Amino acid sequence: MAGRRGAGGGGRHRDLGEQLRELVVEVAAVRRALIANVGEVEAVQRQLAEADALASSYRFRILDDGRIEDLDKVVVGGPGSRLDDEDLYRIRQVRPDLVERVKRLLAQAEDADAELTKVLRDADLNLMETGDGSLADAAALGEARGLAETVEPPPPGTPADNARWWESLPAETRAAMAEAPPPWLGNMDGIPAVVRHTANINRLDDERTVLQGQAAQLRSRLNQPYPGPGGRLQKSLDQQELQRLDDKLKSLDQINNVMERGDRQLLVMDSSGERMKAAVAIGDVDKASHVAVFTPGLESAVEKGSLGDYDQSMNLLKADAQALVARDGGNVATVTWMGYEAPQLNETLEPTDSVVADNAARRGADRLADFYRGINESRTNDPHLVAVGHSYGSSTTGYALQHEGTGVDSAVVMGSPGIGTPHYSTIGVPDGQIYNLESKWDPVADLGRFGFDPSNMPGVDNLSTSDAVAADGRQLKESAGHGTGGGGGYLDKGTTSQYNVGVIVAGKPDLAVDARG
Repeated sequence: MAGRRGAGGGGRHRDLGEQLRELVVEVAAVRRALIANVGEVEAVQRQLAEADALASSYRFRILDDGRIEDLDKVVVGGPGSRLDDEDLYRIRQVRPDLVERVKRLLAQAEDADAELTKVLRDADLNLMETGDGSLADAAALGEARGLAETVEPPPPGTPADNARWWESLPAETRAAMAEAPPPWLGNMDGIPAVVRHTANINRLDDERTVLQGQAAQLRSRLNQPYPGPGGRLQKSLDQQELQRLDDKLKSLDQINNVMERGDRQLLVMDSSGERMKAAVAIGDVDKASHVAVFTPGLESAVEKGSLGDYDQSMNLLKADAQALVARDGGNVATVTWMGYEAPQLNETLEPTDSVVADNAARRGADRLADFYRGINESRTNDPHLVAVGHSYGSSTTGYALQHEGTGVDSAVVMGSPGIGTPHYSTIGVPDGQIYNLESKWDPVADLGRFGFDPSNMPGVDNLSTSDAVAADGRQLKESAGHGTGGGGGYLDKGTTSQYNVGVIVAGKPDLAVDARG
């Protein structure tokens, strides 16, 4: 009797276990759907709040069924109606824009609802999943995201403050935030690179959705008349803003293209301001023994493909430096830092923001200095950190290195119009660790516009850009002109200048080829 009773209990236990498994898998499917939809729902809510605010400011109201009510009850062409410019603008431009916004938001909400309904229906049909993306993965991600969302951002602070805040979190919370980091961690200097990368990658689609929504609103507005004396000016401003939004969307495409090359970390993605800012590392910035941060100059812009071009140069530089440090057990990471808005020749700028002024360089330097600090602060062991700057980017680099405590160990400037000071002693790198490269026929390198011509500055080591022989016997080629690539540029493979940058990044300056004369 006891044996039979035990067998029956065992069978019921197995049945109950199977039922629980089925139930939990269904719950996992629903949780996964909710996680996937939460971003879209939040975006709809934000856009609806914006539409409500716009409607209220122009004396409209959005009804529950999506219709737009005119609180002033103005009827175009009605008996005795006299419409001023403001009423015409409200009715002919604002109202159609609101109608289009609400229509689009309803469509987004219906799509989200349909997707969730499908998952709920599938769960009700008791779909069983195995392998990747199964219960364990969904549960872990859901729990991590839930825990991470309970953490409030720290007060604005320095990279050191951010690093201390991160380390002060319980280990379980840090692990959860590394698994599912909130978006605001992506651009926070002092946070581990791998966490910043995950946060930025996770918000790429959300960033695109927001920008597309803003662009759609502007296109709808531009299809309407612009009445009144200021209409022409407002239309021109809207056209310029639409171009900026389209450029930022192109920038997201460029970022995606670079990330698909693999072994990359997206350390900055910032759509505020006139243009998209970004920084992409090759290798692991958290673990590399040598980290080089390259800052480009005039005309560099993510939407123009500059990020992809410089990333290729940094990939070659990383390979060359890695070959030099491999025997010592070291490893190298290189970063293309486009975290500031470099001057563009085709823009109409205030004189203070043009390439002949240093305002953009100084603003960029504040961000760049924090980026340097953040790399050191986020690690338990400091890497050999090398700052590399070209053209206007070398001036930005020079200003950044005049900030205290950047942790930069060596600096290389190429085609530099000046590093922001006539005195080497104000540059915060160890003595003898700032190097200058000036190619043949590079007019910018002799300008000395921002401080002094580095090639004539005491304390700066001038390295060769001429034909030369490397320490390992390789024949190196001369570089010419002001460019970094495209044949004979500062960072083209096989040039003396590119070789010299590589040995500095590798921490082997004794292998560099010095300039003569």
